[in-house]
Amino acid sequence: MTDTTQERHALAGRLIQAGVLISSPWRAAVEAVPRELFLNPGVFLPAEGGGWQPVTAAGSDPAAWARIAYRDESLTTQLDGHLTADQVSRPVTGSPTSSSTTPVTVVDMLEKLEVYDGHQVLEIGTGTGYSSALMCFRLGEDAVTTIEVDPGVSARADDALETAGYSTWTVTGDGLLGHPRRAPYDRVIATCAVRRIPYAWIRQAKPGGIVLTTVGGSWHYGTGLAKVSVLEDGTAEGAIIGRSSFMQARSQAEAPVDGDLSARTTYADSQRETEVSPLLLEEWMPAFLAQLAAPGARFTRATSLEGNRLLYLFDPAERESFASFTENAGIWTVRQGGLMALWDTIEQALIAWQNANRPDITEVRLRVTKEAHVYWIDGHPALHWRHDLV
Repeated sequence: MTDTTQERHALAGRLIQAGVLISSPWRAAVEAVPRELFLNPGVFLPAEGGGWQPVTAAGSDPAAWARIAYRDESLTTQLDGHLTADQVSRPVTGSPTSSSTTPVTVVDMLEKLEVYDGHQVLEIGTGTGYSSALMCFRLGEDAVTTIEVDPGVSARADDALETAGYSTWTVTGDGLLGHPRRAPYDRVIATCAVRRIPYAWIRQAKPGGIVLTTVGGSWHYGTGLAKVSVLEDGTAEGAIIGRSSFMQARSQAEAPVDGDLSARTTYADSQRETEVSPLLLEEWMPAFLAQLAAPGARFTRATSLEGNRLLYLFDPAERESFASFTENAGIWTVRQGGLMALWDTIEQALIAWQNANRPDITEVRLRVTKEAHVYWIDGHPALHWRHDLV
């Protein structure tokens, strides 16, 4: 095996320069854990013209493989829930379903988790096992419980952890349920996005414990990193501390909206000019607010046969509620149908946000109880949402 000590030290230096690697224990972990061990059997790199080029450790020059392993980017390790790089030899198409997250994100989250010696940590989403290994180095292998829903991904991660010298608690199962057998935990960290923080995570954390996870809707952007502290009464409270984007938890992942979109929006109940442009939904904070206002909304872009830009909102849970947008000379018209006036609801949130001088996502606060999630921005009553858990 190629010695990657130099690459690991260089990675630590870049993370320090980026301002995410702060403490000496995590620096020691980054310098000690070989990331390349957690990329077997290989990765998929973006191919020219679209698709994915498989690259395997066994089929690569060791130096070239090391350069790939220490790239400052996420590396796709599985497509479509089953395909790994060793199973194909030519570029393929597919949707990423597992990856090794960019070290900047991994280390930034670990620093924000505020772990201390003696802490027990529950990790949701083992993935390649790299972040699990960093925690094992920092806290000890018996202090880390990590859950992965995909049996194949879990097995590969477990093998990599064993190879790296960590016989930690690797569990195959639905991470949304936590792992009560090893509870209570001082810290819970999720490397997938969830629509809401599962109450099981709160229940399995100690009072004073921290839960750190990406929350929001099913959009690949417009989600936030939530950090909440668990209280004595079994609730949790905290804030969105920044932008964050992860693959959706498998059980919550949704297929893209496709088919004949014009047919799905044929029968509208109303039509009017919009008060704000729907193009706002292409920005991070407005997209986050839209998913707070209408949690089931899904934003879709399309092009007409004439080449005109079309935008849609769909909410399948609300009896196929929709909003369809067309533009003419800079003026947007919205047609709405279904049980819920989808754009009316979202537009009200966007107008309230503009009237509040466009607060950043880091001003959003969050409370989690057994019954509901509540989000709000202090000082702005119109920016307040309650999502009942059913």
